[in-house]
Amino acid sequence: MFNYKSKMEVFPIITALFCGCLLISNILASKTFTVGSIILPCAVVVFPIVYIVNDVLTEIYGFKLAKRVIHIGFALNLIAVIVYQIAMFLPAADPATGDAFAIVLSSTPRILIASFISYLVGSYINAYLMKVLKNKYSDYLFARCSVSTLFGEGLDAILFISIAFAGTMPTELLITMIICQAAFKILYEIIIYPVTRYVIHWARNLEDDIPITA
Repeated sequence: MFNYKSKMEVFPIITALFCGCLLISNILASKTFTVGSIILPCAVVVFPIVYIVNDVLTEIYGFKLAKRVIHIGFALNLIAVIVYQIAMFLPAADPATGDAFAIVLSSTPRILIASFISYLVGSYINAYLMKVLKNKYSDYLFARCSVSTLFGEGLDAILFISIAFAGTMPTELLITMIICQAAFKILYEIIIYPVTRYVIHWARNLEDDIPITA
């Protein structure tokens, strides 16, 4: 798989993939799609990859480096939001284009806060559980990935939907949205687990030059 020899050679690529998928998912979140009677944001197509990469980071590079990448993702997301706001403030040469740009990239403060909080909490919990479970159940990679994702993605969905939409729609609908989003993301990780396992096993065989341990 490519021509990398050490774990730290791969680290920037994994970090870039994590941050890139995070930023892409935030843009895709402005559009929704339906599966039967269930409405989901298009971000669910990409956002679960953030948690899959989180698993790889924690498993191979340890909790300390995984936290650094989570912080980098948060900082880049904040910078992107600020730059989007500046771009929308600038007068558009074509008003129609400016309006379309704003529709895609603007968010209410409430949704931005919900996004930031849910991302940080969910990512931290996912990485922390991968670390704790690895110490006790090192031979059960599938179970560790599944359990960490269950809690990480579950908390992410609960926090985001509750903070962003509480009071704007019936409680029953909020609960349905939380369950459906969490279930979709967890199922996503289970389906793509063979890829996660392959990447982790491949990375384990690279030269161990990680300066910071878990």
